[in-house]
Amino acid sequence: MANITIHIDGMSCMHCVTRVKKAIEKLNGIRGLTVEVGVASIDFDESVVTQDDIKETITLLGYKINEGSHPKG
Repeated sequence: MANITIHIDGMSCMHCVTRVKKAIEKLNGIRGLTVEVGVASIDFDESVVTQDDIKETITLLGYKINEGSHPKG
């Protein structure tokens, strides 16, 4: 089991949250998911789905992955 926190640019409302959450939930291997405006925390089985698969799913919705550094905590 792995976990990734992805910072997402372009999300502005609960509709965005719902779109991202539903798209990620459709991927095989997702074990847990929390989505808020601008960020998603995902538990996943990396033998089934990769970080790149998850990021691609988000970008295909029209959002941008923010790869910059973020404070932890």
